[in-house]
Amino acid sequence: MMDWWLRAKAQTPPTLRKALQSITLLVPWMIWKQRNECVFDNARPLIDALVDRIKDWPNVGQKLGRTGAAGCLARILGCP
Repeated sequence: MMDWWLRAKAQTPPTLRKALQSITLLVPWMIWKQRNECVFDNARPLIDALVDRIKDWPNVGQKLGRTGAAGCLARILGCP
């Protein structure tokens, strides 16, 4: 994992490094959040719903006036 992180960070332009860090934390957090919903709320694990939430995050960020990580994630995921 550390090798991947160092390589990804080195290949990312300095202006997008904060966005990379945000994305790297966002995805595991969203997975953990869904896991908690399954454990504590007896929700069913829905991978499609999780992927949709992750893809929708840039839209939420833009509505809140955030750029950077939201725009970077949108480009990575191919969101409009």
